[in-house]
Amino acid sequence: MSVLAEPLAPVQSSASSFTLGVEEELFVVDPGALAPVACGDAFFGPVRCARGRIVPEMCDGVVELVTPVCTDAGGAVGALGALRREVMGRAPVALIGAGVHPTLAFGDVWHRRGSHYEHVTDQTRSLLRQSTYCGVHVHVGMPDRETTIVAFNGMRKWIPVLQALSANSPFWHGIDSGLASSRTVVCHSVPRTGLPRAFHDWQDFAQTIDELCRVAEVPSAGSVWWDMRPHPTLGTLEIRCLDAQSSLRDLGALAALVHVLVHHEALIADDRHPPVEILQEATYRALRDGLDATLSLGGPLRPVRDLARHALDLAAGYAPTLGACAPLSHLERMLTEGNGAVRQRRAFARGGIPAVLEQLRDETMHAPSAVLVPGVGVAA
Repeated sequence: MSVLAEPLAPVQSSASSFTLGVEEELFVVDPGALAPVACGDAFFGPVRCARGRIVPEMCDGVVELVTPVCTDAGGAVGALGALRREVMGRAPVALIGAGVHPTLAFGDVWHRRGSHYEHVTDQTRSLLRQSTYCGVHVHVGMPDRETTIVAFNGMRKWIPVLQALSANSPFWHGIDSGLASSRTVVCHSVPRTGLPRAFHDWQDFAQTIDELCRVAEVPSAGSVWWDMRPHPTLGTLEIRCLDAQSSLRDLGALAALVHVLVHHEALIADDRHPPVEILQEATYRALRDGLDATLSLGGPLRPVRDLARHALDLAAGYAPTLGACAPLSHLERMLTEGNGAVRQRRAFARGGIPAVLEQLRDETMHAPSAVLVPGVGVAA
């Protein structure tokens, strides 16, 4: 039987489609040394509270914060701010939001126990033991299966732009990698990552996933880790390409941009789909150069900042309805003042790696109770 034989189940009724949920992974660090510490179940959980869930991740030293189903990015970021404070209130630890920890040594990775994690480790061998990495997953609720595929196909071209905007891991193993997002390199070292082709319809997607699971000898679509994937269980389109963020304002801007772009692509049903090869090159240039990248999304080479401003122009018509106006205002600030990767390098110029770590800690732990106007719905 197909692993996707069951129909897509929306997170809410189709009348309430295009809801939003965010999962962020953060490093749990010693408040003094700012090095990751074993945290696992002993510290956190899993914990369910009023503003979402706190879940230990596969790599010990990382915690995942999961929002409820929200109506907008403000609600999601408000929930994440509350969850960050909850973590810091439960244990004598600090938090760092970055794609990779700037000083963690090569191979200094500890996997938690459990049949799922042990299966993943067995399949990937040493690849997931090189570096621990942290990302952000943004879920947008979809009304039905075919709309999900339409939105997926349309969003493929935006993934490199989102990777460039969210780049927040220039330092790894204590040195400058020369990249804006070293997390993306580590993430893409394992199979079933990156971006696939566009799909004709839901049946084409489901048959592809079934065949991929068969030849990969994995039990379900949960072991397909593309940069973006339809999520049949939750009824969402899941954008998985973002580096973890220290700044909640940056995270809110990115989540809002994803929200409005998915809505836009679902409605216009763009039938122009860049080839996989073109998007692979765009992704490489995005992870290498971040905000300074120039990309082709199937047409001429254009600066990422121009592509991002074009996305903002497209978003303008949807932003009021989706509650995205306030968080999207921070995206222009990111384009002008720099994103996480830029700020990390500025900190390094001021005071080396210690200054990078301190800045990441201070930004991540500054989780005010009202970063944006919240709009939280019913928890999933």
